[in-house]
Parts: sequence; structure tokens; C-alpha cells
Amino acid sequence: MISLASLWTLYDEHRAAFEHPIAELRIRDVRIGPESPAIMGTLNLSRDSAYRESIATSTATAIRKARVQAAQGAQIIDIGAESSNAGTARVSAGEQIDLMAPVIEAVAEEVVVSVETYEPKVVAACLEAGARVLNLTGRAHEDEMLALAAEHDAAVILCFGEAENVREISDLRLEADAAPYLLDHFGPRLEHARALGVRGLLIDPGMGFFYGNLEDPMPRARHQAKVLAQCFRLRPLGVPVCNAMPHAFDLFEEEFRTAEGFFTVLASLGGTHLFRTHEVPRIRAVLDSMRELTIT
Repeated sequence: MISLASLWTLYDEHRAAFEHPIAELRIRDVRIGPESPAIMGTLNLSRDSAYRESIATSTATAIRKARVQAAQGAQIIDIGAESSNAGTARVSAGEQIDLMAPVIEAVAEEVVVSVETYEPKVVAACLEAGARVLNLTGRAHEDEMLALAAEHDAAVILCFGEAENVREISDLRLEADAAPYLLDHFGPRLEHARALGVRGLLIDPGMGFFYGNLEDPMPRARHQAKVLAQCFRLRPLGVPVCNAMPHAFDLFEEEFRTAEGFFTVLASLGGTHLFRTHEVPRIRAVLDSMRELTIT
């Protein structure tokens, strides 16, 4: 059960991490940090996406959806052309470029664009088209993609993952305490990215990806909630944290579109700085409310 007492205990045991400073990240006019939470809208150019409301079926639709999300409050739009759901079809680098590049070219001057991929050719083409963030969901060619980001002065979201890309079904190490494992995972990767010239960095603990040993919805939701509530323990890494807000259909059922708003409260209290969501206006309202209201 989530309670005030349990949140206090978590804070009290890890107060030093909570107080660790984080440098605010700036991407054009977007500020991301403890005092400046930001919203990342999601735009799927693959029909395999589980979240139907975020799917764009044409270039024109994608451009319209990106502009709508920006108007609703998304400071960054994350565009992907291949679903990360288990068993969905792979999309070639050429097809990804054909789908994403025209959309990026159309909206990159209006809103900061992030590209979600693990293919160097796609990274190069999308950065040339105007993307300013690389949402890196694969490890196979990490050095090449980091070098491309550095060349274009693009920010990089390092997503948790140990396989070549997050589409490969793998098991998650379900540690009793995930924070030390995540610190060990991201620390060397951040140092290496900086050595390759990347200046703007964020980390994503990977709560939005599929894992072979977390197919049961309730254990998955419990694990997601636990990690979201403890992301402040990653503050010693010195970079902002990005998280995809969970859906948790088995908990919310016909009200599933409100799930991301609920998890946003937990993620905000737990130390998330960039909120990746399919429900931009709902998340904007939650974050606005948390900023304006006080309980002391």
C-alpha cells in the first residue's frame, strides 16, 4: 500500500541522495530538472503500438498530432516508427527514415523533437532533419550513435537495457532494491557518453519496456511503481531522469486513460524530471496542480 508513512521512510533512509544536486538540462528553450519538470509527448508511426490514441497513420496525421500535443503542453515530441511491444514486426532503417524524416522536418522549428531508435542510419537522418534529442533504445551501435549526437550537439536519453535493443525479449533482474543496480548500470555509460562528446544527457530506467519475466500485469505494475517512487536515489549520477508513464490496464480497466496521470503523481514525488506520456493534457494538469498546491 502506498502511504505517507512509507514515502517518509523511503525519503528518510535515502535523504543524502535526495539532496544531491542535479544540473538543469537545456534543449533550446526547454528546461529539464528538479525545478523544471517537462513533458514528452509520444507519437507512434507504427500501427503495432498498443496505445492506439498515439498512432499516426499518415505523414499529415503525424504532423497534426505533433502540433496538437505541443499545443496541449508537450515541450518535446518523441517520434518512433517501430513498436517496442513483444512480437511486433521490425521496421528497416530505410522505412523508419521515410516515415520519420518528413514529420521531423515539418515540426522541428515549432517544438523540440526526439527520435526513438537504435539504428545509426536513422539517427543520422533524423538529426539532419532537425531532431534535437536521441531516445536511445539499443546498445548494438551505441558508440556510433553517441558520436552522431555529439556531432549535432543533440541531447541523449540513455535507456536502460543490456540487449542489442529493447525489442529483444529479455528478463529483468528483479532486485529487491533496484537502485544500486541502476546506479552501476548507468554510471559507466554516462562517463563513456561524455568522453565521446555528448553534453546533454538523461537516463531512463526502462519502466516502459517489455520484459519476459514481467508479463503478469500486477507484478509489473508493482515493480514500475516501486522504481518510479525511488528514482531520486539516482540523483548522485547528476543527470535528469526520464520515465515513460505506465498504463496499468488491469488496475484501471475502462479508466485506463487516467492511469498515466496517477503514475505521474508517484513519479513526480519520486524524482522524475521528464515525463514521457501518451496523455499530454492529463499529465500537464497533474504537474500544474502539484506545482501550485501546497500541503504545509
